[in-house]
Amino acid sequence: MEKFDEAIRRFDEENSQDPHQEGEGGTMHPRELLYARRLTEWVRRLDPGASERLLLAARSQHVCRWMIPRSSYEMTRAGYLRWRADLKKFHAGKTAEILREVGYDEGIIREVQDLNLKKNLGHDPECQVLEDALCLVTLQYQLADLVARTEPEKMVGILQKTWKKMSPVARGEALKLEYSAEEKAVLERALAPEG
Repeated sequence: MEKFDEAIRRFDEENSQDPHQEGEGGTMHPRELLYARRLTEWVRRLDPGASERLLLAARSQHVCRWMIPRSSYEMTRAGYLRWRADLKKFHAGKTAEILREVGYDEGIIREVQDLNLKKNLGHDPECQVLEDALCLVTLQYQLADLVARTEPEKMVGILQKTWKKMSPVARGEALKLEYSAEEKAVLERALAPEG
């Protein structure tokens, strides 16, 4: 566990340099540090016996994300997709660099990167746990901001796509979360049966 603890410490150290701050419990925290902790917490809730590789992938999923801002790409769908693709590669590369430095072998580094890149989504149950945790962090902590700045019809579509990615277990967890009236309304529209 020594290597594992050191890797987590290093990911947290990197993410603690995020200049963007977010409040929790009356205290401001570096946004990506808070995100990594929340994602790890959801992974542990969904899979109490989560493997080392899954926990490493969760903690490093958005490592140093602020270094490649969305504003550095054109504000189009194509620009957004390019930004997301470049971010995934950046996170996977940064993760591998840190894992090598703390002494992990190439086999586990590749497995963690595959999870970061969601290479086996649909085939690897751990990849689904990570996807579920990502969706749940968005719903629990980011939905209010998304609803506030996104046109309602577009928000309904985003939530429908998010819901499709989630396992039945994660959907059940999502339904237990507390939402504002506005969030609840858009979620109910997204989940309403078509017809």
